[in-house]
Amino acid sequence: MSISRRIATLGLGLAASFGVSLAAHAQARELTVASSATYAPFAFENKDKQIVGFDIDIINAIAKHQNLKIKVVNTPWSGIFAALNNGDVDLVISGVTINDKRRQSYDFSAPYFAAHQLIAVPKNSTVASLKDLAGKKIAVVNASTADDVASREFGKTNANIRRFESTPLIISELAGGGVDAAIGDNGVIAYRVSQNAALKTVEDPSFPEEGFGIVVKKGDKALQDKLNAGLAAVRADGSYGEIYKKWFAKEYKAR
Repeated sequence: MSISRRIATLGLGLAASFGVSLAAHAQARELTVASSATYAPFAFENKDKQIVGFDIDIINAIAKHQNLKIKVVNTPWSGIFAALNNGDVDLVISGVTINDKRRQSYDFSAPYFAAHQLIAVPKNSTVASLKDLAGKKIAVVNASTADDVASREFGKTNANIRRFESTPLIISELAGGGVDAAIGDNGVIAYRVSQNAALKTVEDPSFPEEGFGIVVKKGDKALQDKLNAGLAAVRADGSYGEIYKKWFAKEYKAR
C-alpha cells in the first residue's frame, strides 16, 4: 500500500473514531430540566430541599426508559420559558398546559396529565361558577391558564384580577381574605385546599379539559420523540399508574 493510501486510510479511521466519540459524548450529555418547585403535588421542595413531586417522578421514569441523563433545576415560573429560549435549560416540566398560543413558540410531548381549571373559595361562599366571580377579587398565577381564563371572562386589565407568582401565594391570599376566590389547575388547587379546612373547591363544567405537556424548543424533534417514546413506555409498563397513585392517592383512570 502506498504511503498516500496509508495516510488516507489512517485519516478515515481517525475520523470514524472521532465521530463515534462525538456521538457518545452527545449521548452522554446531561439534559437540564426546568421545573417551578412551588406547585405541589407536581413539583415542590421537601424538607431536605430536594425537588420532588408527580412531574419529577414522571420525567425521571421517562429518562430511565430512554437512557437520558437529566438534572432538575428549580426555576421560577415567571422565567421558565425564557430559560428554555436562552438555552439555559433543555426542557420544561412544570404543569404546563398545552394550548394553541404556546404551540406557536414551543413544541410539546404528548399530554402526560389530564387537567382542568378549578376554583377555590371560602367554605361559606355561594360562588357556584366562574360567572359568579363577576365583581369579586380573583387571585391567579401570572401568565398561567387561569390568568387567561379570568382575563377572557372579565377583561385583562380588570383591577379585580390579582396576579401572583405561585399557587401557594394565591391560596395564602385567599385564606387571608385578600381575595374572594383563586383559580388554578385542578391537581394543585385540590391539593392545597385539602390542607385548609376553611376553603372548598368549585367545579365549573364550562372549563375545558386540558393536557399538561413537557416543553421543548420549537423544532427539537429528536428530544420530543425521545420524550414521547419514554412516556409511552412508562404508561405501558404500569409505572405511570404507580406514580399517579403515589401523588393523588387514587387509581389512574384514562378519560
